[in-house]
Amino acid sequence: MDRDHHHPLIGSLRRRLADGALSRRAFLRRATLLGLAPAAAYAMAGLKAAPTAALVSESHRGGRLTLGMRIQPVTDPHALNWLPAANLVHQVCQPLTWTGFDSVTRPKLLSSWSVSPDLRSWDLFLRQDVTWHSGRVFTADDVIWNLRRLLDPATGSSALGLMQSYLLADGPCEACDGPALWDAAAIEKVDDFHVRLNLRRPQVAVPEHLFHYTNVMLDPDDGGRFGLGANGTGPFALVDFAVGEGAVLQAQHGRSTFAACLDELRLIDLGDDPNAAAAALVSRQVDGLDRCDYAVAEGLADNPDFEIHRTATTATALLQMKVDVPPFDDVRVRRAMRLALDPDAITRLALRGFGVPAEHHLVSPAHPDYAALPPMGRDLDEARRLLAAAGYPDGIEIRISCKSWPAWELSAVQAMVEQYAEAGIRAAIEVMPAPRFWEVWDKVPLAFVEWAPRPLGFMLLGLTVRSGVPWNSTGFSDARIDTLLTEAEATLDPAARQGLLRQVQTRMQEIGPMVQPSWLSVVTVMSKRVKGFRLHPTTLLSAADYSVAP
Repeated sequence: MDRDHHHPLIGSLRRRLADGALSRRAFLRRATLLGLAPAAAYAMAGLKAAPTAALVSESHRGGRLTLGMRIQPVTDPHALNWLPAANLVHQVCQPLTWTGFDSVTRPKLLSSWSVSPDLRSWDLFLRQDVTWHSGRVFTADDVIWNLRRLLDPATGSSALGLMQSYLLADGPCEACDGPALWDAAAIEKVDDFHVRLNLRRPQVAVPEHLFHYTNVMLDPDDGGRFGLGANGTGPFALVDFAVGEGAVLQAQHGRSTFAACLDELRLIDLGDDPNAAAAALVSRQVDGLDRCDYAVAEGLADNPDFEIHRTATTATALLQMKVDVPPFDDVRVRRAMRLALDPDAITRLALRGFGVPAEHHLVSPAHPDYAALPPMGRDLDEARRLLAAAGYPDGIEIRISCKSWPAWELSAVQAMVEQYAEAGIRAAIEVMPAPRFWEVWDKVPLAFVEWAPRPLGFMLLGLTVRSGVPWNSTGFSDARIDTLLTEAEATLDPAARQGLLRQVQTRMQEIGPMVQPSWLSVVTVMSKRVKGFRLHPTTLLSAADYSVAP
């Protein structure tokens, strides 16, 4: 990637860094997105490069690691709606890129990438040493098959929310065999290890989009199916699997380019009860958890056998309203639903110090393109006035669907119900086991839905409120927000992008289909015998890096 040191956009970033107009962390994220090698970017920023993996002692190699994790159905990895299932898939099938603990995106199955100054031509260079478990070489044909499948509306992948604006045409193509690409050469094979994306419009976040958890590379010969014996490029193969019970993955020593320290990863479904998870840890039934309830971390914080891992994130949960179902079809009701709440109090009660209040617009203060707005605050009088103006002078009755785990979600909903009562919003709660909830989260009129973190402020908006995308479960559509998001995605300059997102954030507070009380930290517990573990903001596991001390 040395060829990109003199990229004009990187040169501009370096000048802004030198002038103090850009922070070192912001420079890192932007320069690496443009294709600059992370080591070079760290050096230019005057920072010590972050480690990409923990060093493991030879004495700790091999053995079995057992973790507690929900074992959910895995039908089509490209169309997954939940992270635990993706966590299983990612040990077998891998993405082209990896966004690390430092929010810097690095090559995974790629060796590098480069982008034209107008952000419309992206060259993806594949590693030439990667093979599938079957022994076949991983090539550009595999990448193109996967990208076309991810972009095909028939697949139902949430990747559409991120990628359709710059790779697909506006309307369907009846004569197309697969996705309606905006141009026949939108996804171009240059040679066996070089794919070029020719974009319809500029896009700054292509490498981060390639890391989106549905965007793993599947073997085309498997036809999009995943299960026992599925072919992959990753360090493990799935050898046993039962929904709600457990899964076993065996290291592919000698069959994968990516070596694993472990011989076997065993996953056990412990259900939603925090007490069961804590008991499994203490009894050594499991060595750790992929993620845990805050109460488990608090209960084991003083136990010398365990280490608590905590990561602040841009993960959140949203109260999502279907805008074609009364009373949520009225923007005044939706704004009243926001004004009737105190996010500070909800965050304090539900997250117990493991999160910060949100502002109902899906852009976090931790995002580099966040724009600070005047506090929205709680205003019960205005909430009641809006409800009356919408034809509900006596208030409304609503039903909130939520899942029983993690427990903070139910605590948050209960706090919301108490606050809503003061505004004349009478709310009932429908609590479901997580597997049942994920079957209906996008169908019920009002649901409290958790969302994994995204590194840039426009990405969650693109997934959830862009018109017509698979994860826009509310049916919300606003041409102005669509236009602003597309402009933000094409804007490299953070100040200019911040100005665009300020308009989106304001409009979301006014007419948006969501109530957002909190941003949260993710937490888990691991035995101190587990070496090499770090908690990723997404909670995705990097099991190849882990080992278990005797």
